[in-house]
Amino acid sequence: MTRRKPYVRSMDGWWRRNPHFTRYMMREATSIFLALYAGIMLLGLVALADGETAYDTWLRFARHPLSLVLHVIVLAAAVFHSVTWFAVSPKAMPAMRVGGKPMPPGFIIASQYAATAVASIVVVLLAWGP
Repeated sequence: MTRRKPYVRSMDGWWRRNPHFTRYMMREATSIFLALYAGIMLLGLVALADGETAYDTWLRFARHPLSLVLHVIVLAAAVFHSVTWFAVSPKAMPAMRVGGKPMPPGFIIASQYAATAVASIVVVLLAWGP
């Protein structure tokens, strides 16, 4: 009696076969850049705690042209992640009803952009306020 080997479907490149999955994986890959940026900011906080000399060294690193390029890449990754997440969030969240009617997806997306704008304005005012 011969035993058959079980069929094992290859998972190589599964996310490249469907544009939906490709966009999903691209959005999730942005977390690598955001984690790198968080680590750099954490090092800046540690340098600040270590004293003026350490912080000045970190500031020189942060002002280096390659560091500025990294900041632009991270900003682009964060914007891409936010835009794609805002677009998919009405599908990912439980159905919201107001007056018995489902809330339109466009309203949910617009409210997220509005909340982001308000939070950004508050942060800017707190950072550069009187």
